[in-house]
Amino acid sequence: MIKRTFIRTAVLALGIFCCTVSCKHTPETSTDTTTSAAPSGQQKEPFAIVIHGGAGTILRKNMTPEREAEYRKVLEKAIRTGYDILKNGGSGLDAVQKTVNVMENSPLFNAGKGAVFTHDGKNELDASIMDGKTLNAGAVAGVTTVKNPITLARTVMEKSEHVILARKGAEDFAEEQGLEIVDPSYFYTESRMKALERIREREKSELDHDGKTAFYDPIIKDAKFGTVGCVALDKNGNLAAATSTGGMTNKRWGRIGDSPIIGAGTYANNQTCAVSSTGWGEFFIRGMVAYDISALMEYKGMSLKDAAKEVIQKKLPGLGGNGGIIAVDHLGNMVMEFNTAGMYRASMNAKGELHVGIYEN
Repeated sequence: MIKRTFIRTAVLALGIFCCTVSCKHTPETSTDTTTSAAPSGQQKEPFAIVIHGGAGTILRKNMTPEREAEYRKVLEKAIRTGYDILKNGGSGLDAVQKTVNVMENSPLFNAGKGAVFTHDGKNELDASIMDGKTLNAGAVAGVTTVKNPITLARTVMEKSEHVILARKGAEDFAEEQGLEIVDPSYFYTESRMKALERIREREKSELDHDGKTAFYDPIIKDAKFGTVGCVALDKNGNLAAATSTGGMTNKRWGRIGDSPIIGAGTYANNQTCAVSSTGWGEFFIRGMVAYDISALMEYKGMSLKDAAKEVIQKKLPGLGGNGGIIAVDHLGNMVMEFNTAGMYRASMNAKGELHVGIYEN
């Protein structure tokens, strides 16, 4: 009896010992390779931010040195705004919103202050934002009196039970929430009006065989699309994406592009990546471009770089569309992929390394 008791005790003790050793040497599962690899007491959380100011026919020969300097200055100001938020431990959502606000307040980009004109001579603004942690999202379309549409999109996400609000209803909601409302004349810029006038004149001389205006091609297809966007990974491992635009010059009939469409113009998921799109919106909607990149990562195990190249360089042109995306994945890898002559863009990593680009090379 004593012998059997001794054996049972010994076996139990051995089991406890083995479990202790096994648990002690089994590493915790982590997608944060930087944090898990850092020496004890020296952990550094990775974070990253990428922005775009639109893609299209952006050629060095058409850009004066002074104009290029203006673009680079605002791109740097915008991205450093978000970078400082991330560096100080702020959320990705705060970073993408505040960064886009800077570009919305500049007349250089087709968003907010610099929005293009519709066929009727109005400025109709679209925007969206998405939280990669919760997959919550907010968007607005066709607003004409809200100074910063991306701020309204976030308010829709956080203060309503809806995802997309449009036109007067969205504007009424903005007023109820105390957002800054402006007279539509705030969005007027001479350069955008002249662009509309040029397209109107060209329309008169380019009619199809039915006598109807050839609305998209080639007038719109060859134009520069100045949508703005931002994606970010914060120190808590949360991803966020935001996109804002004035749409296409000369758009009609309440046209809405991809920018306020979750999965087309904007997408964020902590398990994969955050994406903001810019380009010919109809094709980004048909291809669900932003989500498609995430899906290739999730279901096929592709890297962010390979997924972005597959969608932007192969799938999108196959549909007949052009443009680009910016994206960051849950490990802090960044891409700026486009199939046009240029894309206004900038990126910063946790080391503070800044890259600003405009042309293809």
